[in-house]
Amino acid sequence: MLKEVNSEEFKELAGKGLVLADFFSTTCGPCKMLGFVLKDVEKEFGDDLTILKVDFDQNKDLTAEYGVTGYPTLVLLKEGEEVGRLQGLQQKPVIIKLVEEHK
Repeated sequence: MLKEVNSEEFKELAGKGLVLADFFSTTCGPCKMLGFVLKDVEKEFGDDLTILKVDFDQNKDLTAEYGVTGYPTLVLLKEGEEVGRLQGLQQKPVIIKLVEEHK
């Protein structure tokens, strides 16, 4: 599942299974490119991975809570605990490797 969420929805979904949080900005070119990559990653994992898109500017509480200082930033959570992080535009194989390591 690939879904844009607010803070409340994030807190609801982040503790369930394997979750990849994409902290992005609507004005960020690399963030937009990463969005296309994440659609491919979603196809790869199906229901085994939830991808939550978090707007950096509209969810300052979450960016502070997770210590996100730039975008795009991917934070991998397993049962609500951070198990991995990638910063900047990433290619599909790098993201898949990160998720596979924590399945």
